[in-house]
Amino acid sequence: MSLVIMHNSQIKGLIFDLDGVIADTAHLHYKAWCKIGTQWDFNLSIAQNEQLKGVSRKDSIIKIANWAGKRFSEAELDAFALEKNENYLSYCETLGTKDILPGVYEFIKSSIDAGLKLAVGSASKNAKIILEKLEILDLFSIVVDGNMVQNSKPDPEVFLKGAETLNLAPNSCIVFEDSQAGILAANNAGMISVGVGQEDLNNCTLKIENFKGLTPKQLITQLSNSDHK
Repeated sequence: MSLVIMHNSQIKGLIFDLDGVIADTAHLHYKAWCKIGTQWDFNLSIAQNEQLKGVSRKDSIIKIANWAGKRFSEAELDAFALEKNENYLSYCETLGTKDILPGVYEFIKSSIDAGLKLAVGSASKNAKIILEKLEILDLFSIVVDGNMVQNSKPDPEVFLKGAETLNLAPNSCIVFEDSQAGILAANNAGMISVGVGQEDLNNCTLKIENFKGLTPKQLITQLSNSDHK
């Protein structure tokens, strides 16, 4: 993807995934899914859980059922998905500002000061609840979550809806993601994709380990440099 746009300072919006980018809630999802799996005498592996990142709750329960070799009716799958969510929300009760990942809050604040528009694009239907517990909901202009889209990542719907709501062109937005499905969704949306974390993410414009010490200006410099490699 060409980053000439960066040199003209045309980046106007940042769209953040939630789980694994803003806060580490992946282990809580894993714990909740494992509780469902034990009812089926199935142990969900960490590797399998990685494949659920960025995937909707309904699609996740279908994947797990298939891995477990179980067949359920639509109504049963819906009931299990609801039970998983109730378990997950109970685990989230202790979440607070302490659970925001390193450097994220500072990066968000400096991005706002730089005049950038911010959004969250998450498959989670609990995104607003989590952001409220983290006490940062009001820092985002829009939160596009699983309640607002029909298609899961790698479909670009969640990010395109975010850009549209921000009244921005897709190619003026940077997406921060920690999952391969999310990176593909950002690329499919025609946005600049930044992979976050230590996972082996492919096809992203840039990878960062975390936001610690990062500023919007430094990010743009890194993106510009990556265009010349």
